Amino acid sequence: MNRKASKFVLFLSMVFVLYACNQESIYDEQIKIDHSSWYKDEAARFDVIISDTLQPYDFYLNIRNSTDYRYSNLYVFLITKFPNSNLTKDTIECILADREGRWLGKGWGAVKENTILLSERMRFPLKGKYEFMIQHAMRVDTLKGIRDVGIRIVKSE
Repeated sequence: MNRKASKFVLFLSMVFVLYACNQESIYDEQIKIDHSSWYKDEAARFDVIISDTLQPYDFYLNIRNSTDYRYSNLYVFLITKFPNSNLTKDTIECILADREGRWLGKGWGAVKENTILLSERMRFPLKGKYEFMIQHAMRVDTLKGIRDVGIRIVKSE
């Protein structure tokens, strides 16, 4: 690689790092699915403490799948328990491959990582501990090929 090209690559890397650091994450956690076999009644659980109800946040779902995952999408239930013990349950479809079967997301080789924006500039209505539970909602008891599931919450810009 010539000197100009390597400087350009270094510049792009620095821009990427600065952009990534610019979004202030208040929560970013992944849970590994044992043996890439996710049983329908097993929920990935995340406890998040919210102290600022005025700040808008962007809420993401992170999915890591292997390329031997049988489907092009993934349905999940997102169950939210609020600090006052109220519950909500949402069904979310995550598109993991395009119509031609090409995997979406980042990653080289046999593992792909998708970051799916669920809600932009949302505000939490209450201060306190929120419990988020994610279960797969596919029509099989044991889902193979999903390696990790997680959530990321960042302050909106």
